[in-house]
Amino acid sequence: MCNHYRANARLIEDWAVWAGYKPAKPTPDEVWPKGLATVARQDAGRIVPETMRWGVPLATTGKSGKPVTKWLTNVRNLASPFWKNMLARPAQRCLVPFSSFAEPKAGKDPATGRPAEYWFSIPSAPVAAFAGIWRPSEAGNVFAFLTCEPNPLVAPLHPKAMPVILQEADYAGWLDGDLDAACGLALAYPSQLMVVG
Repeated sequence: MCNHYRANARLIEDWAVWAGYKPAKPTPDEVWPKGLATVARQDAGRIVPETMRWGVPLATTGKSGKPVTKWLTNVRNLASPFWKNMLARPAQRCLVPFSSFAEPKAGKDPATGRPAEYWFSIPSAPVAAFAGIWRPSEAGNVFAFLTCEPNPLVAPLHPKAMPVILQEADYAGWLDGDLDAACGLALAYPSQLMVVG
């Protein structure tokens, strides 16, 4: 599952022109679970930028029997009641701009000592958008984004899933459509439009 992506602040400013806004304040270029990032959501018929935390908290019981909080960053089961309530409300859908996303690979990155990663991007779109959902929480407004079956580029490297990347023509449908229309957009992005590095 994608748990690291890049959201270049300068590029996101250019991307945001289509919606008639600029992000209120820059957020880190490297986004990790529980980190802050820019999303675009609807509010009173306008598309507005907002800084939110990546990951929807879920209170559960750990192996020790003690309460723990999991931060869910990816939405895989669209029929789950936990996600369906948010998905059914267009006002709780958002666009999550990104410049590239990572999936894990074996070994360590010699430069950082962190787990190694494959990086995926879309050359024709320096910034694209994941299909996201958001909600208020005790930690402030939080978001996650949908995942789907991987396309032929991602599947050999990460067969479990990939993020749902929206075509620009589908942004309005994601933000405005009914539940069935929104779930119908949870498809793998065309692999011929992507590269891996």
